[in-house]
Amino acid sequence: MKKITWMLMVVMLIGLVIAPIASASNGNDDDNVIDERYGKPKLVLGEQLSDADKDKVRQLLDATDAEQVDEYIVNAQDLVNFIGGDPSSNMYSSAKITRKGEGNGVVVNVVTPENITQVTNEMYANALLTAGVENALVEVASPLKVTGHSALTGIYKAFNVDGESLDQDRMEVANEELDVATDLAEDAGIDKEKVSELLSEIKREISEQNPATKEDVERIVREQLDKLNIELSPEDREMLTNLFEKMRDLNIDFGKVTEQLESIVGSLKGKLDEVTGGDTEGFWQEVKNFFKRIINSIREMFN
Repeated sequence: MKKITWMLMVVMLIGLVIAPIASASNGNDDDNVIDERYGKPKLVLGEQLSDADKDKVRQLLDATDAEQVDEYIVNAQDLVNFIGGDPSSNMYSSAKITRKGEGNGVVVNVVTPENITQVTNEMYANALLTAGVENALVEVASPLKVTGHSALTGIYKAFNVDGESLDQDRMEVANEELDVATDLAEDAGIDKEKVSELLSEIKREISEQNPATKEDVERIVREQLDKLNIELSPEDREMLTNLFEKMRDLNIDFGKVTEQLESIVGSLKGKLDEVTGGDTEGFWQEVKNFFKRIINSIREMFN
């Protein structure tokens, strides 16, 4: 009986160690108050969702009251219109966009991270800054497992109604940035948070140095890769350099959003510090030692 009790305690401890850290909720009592300066939040639903799935998304994004939100559907034609995308694409991931006052920056919350498999909060935020989005709370959700790319088009749609419009070239480059970010994470095997930190740091350096040539951009990319100890193939380095060269050609002023870039980097570093207390190496060594002790103890029980 003692052995069984002890094993149950071990299982509970393992669950505590490997359980994901819950994200802090962005909700508060003021979330349902419409800011008359910016109008109602905009809910954009993926066209391919069934009616039941759309209802689920409305619940996930706290948008069930039709009087409290303006609702739109994002489809493949929107993908063509905004970024010259594939007209046969299927659109599933959805988003709610709430405009905020000056100084709030872009805050992204993926409400269903278990279903958005490739794109993180920081990847969305980085791409939206490139597209020219400022001062908004963006909440992303999907009732199905999807990569998350179509949510960006839905967000674009929300910012291209009521007489507003984002710059077409910036939207296209931002979409390419999201593709580069997910490619580096999926194909090159780089940690998603590390990819977002890299993109943010390169943007910050571009805003400070104002590179005049592609060679200058290439140098900045190389310096930040070295600084973050990231190894890339020559092809991936070229892909990254070409992306930021396009941004340079568009004269995107990242100096305007330097605070937001610093916030993204700070958030990324804070995720690890929250778990490790700042001692990343020591933390993972303790985790290894913990599981080693458990395995040895279980072996002893059955010997």
